[in-house]
Amino acid sequence: MLDVSVLPSVNAGLNGLAALLLSAGYLAIRRRRFEVHRAPMIGASMASALFLVSYVTYPILQLHTAFGGPAWAVPLYYTLLASHVVLAVALVPLAAVNLVRALRSRFDRHRRIARWTLPVWLSCRSPAWGSIWCST
Repeated sequence: MLDVSVLPSVNAGLNGLAALLLSAGYLAIRRRRFEVHRAPMIGASMASALFLVSYVTYPILQLHTAFGGPAWAVPLYYTLLASHVVLAVALVPLAAVNLVRALRSRFDRHRRIARWTLPVWLSCRSPAWGSIWCST
């Protein structure tokens, strides 16, 4: 059976990888290196998709996922978790539409939504790290 206790660490690693790849892709596009931009953005999409699978798998297999930190951190944990979930729900369609537009070379439409997607995507990373840190 799968040892689910490693999944929070896997989630944090995938989250960090996605953030690094998003940053690399952003730097490439700002430097107008369009072909260089493509690889890290596809990598960030893959890392985020794996994160989502792992993130959803953990509570399903764990069955009990109570907060294990100190009592003073409970409000912080749930605030971070709630903001992360709201951002993540908004991000899934934004990222999917953005990726499809880029892969279909619809760069005019891709650019319009990318200006909103990247900040949401990066903002979604920080609360995730915080909620993972609070729960370990």
